[in-house]
Amino acid sequence: MSLRTTLLLLVMAILQPALACAHALDPGYLELAAMGEDRWRITWRMPDVGGSPMHISPQLPANCTTDTLPPPHFDGRAWSMTYLASCPGSLTNGEIRILGLENTRTDTLVRYETGPGRAVTQRLTADGPSFVITGDPGWLDVVISYVSLGVTHILEGVDHLLFVLALLLLVNDRRRLFWAVTAFTFAHSITLASATMGWLTLPSAPVEVVIALSIVFLAYELALPAARRDPLAERFPALIAFCFGLIHGLGFAGALHEIGLPASDIPLALLSFNAGVEIGQLMFISLVLSIGFLFSRQLPALARRSADLTRASSYAIGAVAAFWVIERLSEF
Repeated sequence: MSLRTTLLLLVMAILQPALACAHALDPGYLELAAMGEDRWRITWRMPDVGGSPMHISPQLPANCTTDTLPPPHFDGRAWSMTYLASCPGSLTNGEIRILGLENTRTDTLVRYETGPGRAVTQRLTADGPSFVITGDPGWLDVVISYVSLGVTHILEGVDHLLFVLALLLLVNDRRRLFWAVTAFTFAHSITLASATMGWLTLPSAPVEVVIALSIVFLAYELALPAARRDPLAERFPALIAFCFGLIHGLGFAGALHEIGLPASDIPLALLSFNAGVEIGQLMFISLVLSIGFLFSRQLPALARRSADLTRASSYAIGAVAAFWVIERLSEF
């Protein structure tokens, strides 16, 4: 072992705070849809905090005036409202700011149209709660924006990372691990593209349940002695990773659907988002393996308790994933 067991101990410790609050807080979402004649339809969605909307609000460019704001309504997960704004002279060079975002630990996606069908997406954080609108983005702006969104999505998607972690722990052979990760990547790229282009459509609720079940399956296999594990999982982990990767790709597509794609650059934005997901996944794998290697050198005594640590961690992974199954079933 030890690389496998030490990375297990360490990464579970790193992920524990995130696992405890996974999916507890969605990001904010602001959309400005062009309606022509300098008018925009504003959709504003706020995370739920203890049964009330989070105390954040959008500040539109100075040349914008809005109708009377309606009260937000709760959809079971977040608070949202829709209203109209008039912005004479377009949005270009105006500043959009999310007031109060600097006092939170969440972020906000802003999607605005410079014209009908020409959409741009920005991500605002507590450290950067505002931005200035430019004209129509060039191809490089699209690439940078969607690669960044892809990296952010995978690194904030604890369920996807937990699946990758369980896969790293389950597969001992480096060659098989390489092909398993490659198969997972290839599979979710297929369904991400298919769902985003409208060729494949499934409701998000059952997809999220199956994603959680995929982690439960790997945790169950990880809890068993190697001799009692499913022969298919032991001999052909790439096949298992490919099958579950198809489902995880639908989860990525759901997130990309919420973000939206620029009508004039759909293939480029889709490719960039997928590249960002892969970059984020490789960053996570590299971090896990590096930490595991360092700890295996510093704490060689852990090797004597490899089986116990593996079993305990599989129970922790399985318990979190089982909770997600129950939580997501309640959304049907």
